Amino acid sequence: MTTPDSTSDSDDPEQNKMPLLGHLIELRRRLLYAAASFLGAFFACYAVKEHIYGFLVVPLAEIMQEVGGSQRMIYTAITEGFFTYIRVSAFAAVCLTFPVFAAQLWMFIAPGLYRHEKKAFLPFLVATPVLFMIGAAWAYYLVMPMAWRFLLGFQTAVGAATVLPIQLEAKVGEYLDIVTTLMLAFGLSFEMPVLLTLMARVGMVTSQGLADKRRFAIVGMFVVAAVLTPPDAISQISLAIPLVVLYELSIVSCRMIEKKRREAEDAGENEVDETDFNAT
Repeated sequence: MTTPDSTSDSDDPEQNKMPLLGHLIELRRRLLYAAASFLGAFFACYAVKEHIYGFLVVPLAEIMQEVGGSQRMIYTAITEGFFTYIRVSAFAAVCLTFPVFAAQLWMFIAPGLYRHEKKAFLPFLVATPVLFMIGAAWAYYLVMPMAWRFLLGFQTAVGAATVLPIQLEAKVGEYLDIVTTLMLAFGLSFEMPVLLTLMARVGMVTSQGLADKRRFAIVGMFVVAAVLTPPDAISQISLAIPLVVLYELSIVSCRMIEKKRREAEDAGENEVDETDFNAT
């Protein structure tokens, strides 16, 4: 048996066969690389934790300056501030090392693919972190400002209709949970075209099947958006509408995959016919 490193460039997966124990050892090695990169990124992010948290709190700070009210963040548990920075550092480390995780996964499965299969799957490897970052940026720059402005609109000033004014005293831990949930939910949801296109490539779904189930998929997307986002209509619609658009793009991508597959099959049949004719 050859080692994975010596056969990673081979065009024949048969030459890269390993026993089960070899696959487990290779998987452990890839997981160790991913874990080491995460730990390195975590400690690096913890060194600049105040700047990262400041970046995450900017959307709320800007809206609070516009609408008035409390201009501070609070915490009520003595350990909440420390664990908030821990979660901030872990969240930033996950975002930074996401491409590393994808690369390690690719290095694990690549020896079992033919060269043309590697070329076919490589664009998906590149698109995965790009779509994740687009989804996270969509949540940060578009969804959160609109959602915070809507939610802060329920504050009341002194002397209003109510005897006691309603003012926001945001907790750092709760705010961080909402922000990280939103950014991760949008980032992962934007991976839908990659997932559906890969499923179409291996024959698990078809473009016609996706088109026929469009109505059920749209309902499911709004349900998912309601579960993953805060309980306000702005956040839910801001996630559901991009998901519907991405679903339609996935159908187009699946049709392109099926078209290329039919062309390859037709070309193969023509070559067989020409071979039979020459033989006769």
